[in-house]
Amino acid sequence: MRQRSLLILTTVLTTGALTLTACGSRDEGGKGGGDNAGGTTVVIGVDAPLTGSLSALGQGIKNSVDLAVQTANKNKEVPGVTFKIEALDDQATPATGKANATKLVGMKDVLGVVGPLNSGVSQSMQADFDKASLTQVSPANTNPSLSQGDNWGSGQKSRPFKTYFRTATTDVIQGKFAANYLFKDAGKKKVFVVNDKQTYGAGLAKIFSDEFKRLGGQVVGQDSVTVKETDFSSTANKIKTSGADSVYFGGQYPEGGLLSDQVKKAGAKIPTMGGDGIYDPEFIKASGEPNDGDLATSVGFPIEKLPTSKKFIEDYKAGGYKDPYAAYGGYSYDAAWSIIQAVKAVVAANSGKLPDDARAKVTEAMAKVSFEGVTGSVAFDEFGDTTNKQLTVYQVKNGAWTDVKSETFKD
Repeated sequence: MRQRSLLILTTVLTTGALTLTACGSRDEGGKGGGDNAGGTTVVIGVDAPLTGSLSALGQGIKNSVDLAVQTANKNKEVPGVTFKIEALDDQATPATGKANATKLVGMKDVLGVVGPLNSGVSQSMQADFDKASLTQVSPANTNPSLSQGDNWGSGQKSRPFKTYFRTATTDVIQGKFAANYLFKDAGKKKVFVVNDKQTYGAGLAKIFSDEFKRLGGQVVGQDSVTVKETDFSSTANKIKTSGADSVYFGGQYPEGGLLSDQVKKAGAKIPTMGGDGIYDPEFIKASGEPNDGDLATSVGFPIEKLPTSKKFIEDYKAGGYKDPYAAYGGYSYDAAWSIIQAVKAVVAANSGKLPDDARAKVTEAMAKVSFEGVTGSVAFDEFGDTTNKQLTVYQVKNGAWTDVKSETFKD
């Protein structure tokens, strides 16, 4: 998706190092740290929607980065460096995201950014980060143009910003994966496609539509809805009269859940499918009608079934976070850990301290990062995209998301 923060350096005296407790992280807006006192303090910021309709995802991102920071400090991952976080709320809006980017760039000691959730928000931030050589790693952005340029669809891929990385795979893969599942596995031949007019939703819907038609399916109608509106009865009626046997929605769970509800209330007892933007328990809660049979794709494999994620799940639970790690928790932890590993490499290459051009050096080091993370092997290709191209289809069964198919893609 996602549609899906910041590193501040402060050199302090060994006897006067500033520390923030984990309690402060959860109860005071997202500032967290540990007890690796002394030396240099590095702050990993989080830019995500911490309030509003997408806060369920944003809080999971923030908390997972906080956990990565605490783990690094506990293990003294980078000798002489204490990590902390500073969480910023972008409210899922590009204007706020751009303001946050300007704020971060203006802090001369900022080294990197984890976030944001939304591809549209990321578009407003990338150029500012790139001009400042400030590393950005998103755990949730899926729009291909962010890393491969606007002409990626014609095969002319060109990385627009050297500072941009992501741990989530792109909609090029997600949209095609969804179309193949709906056409071949679910046996649906006539789909009505709806999008929310946002960067993530519209882009994903187009990729899905193109692949569905290529496979031999029919797109029997298309429509769009507006984010934060709640009455989609007009679209629901169009779907009912179209003869569609399924709906594909490019967008987020607040609108997706309501659309599913209203399609069924209109009398069309057909499944709604979407991307990772709807894969959240809130999608199910948003629908007053039972929506068993609805489908979603999401990046990666079910984290609860990955042997690499066992400790993350245990530590997150032990951390006492008030919100679940949600769909992007594992990818957020890995995004933060990739920055930590880049800082570690830069420090090791400079006699145990950060160089004057730390921003540029961290960006260079990011391209070589490679480790076994919560979500599996973490590394980045020449576009800054994750090399871990795994996806899963989930279906609502008995009022809960259940994984039904997972697949790994090779280039």
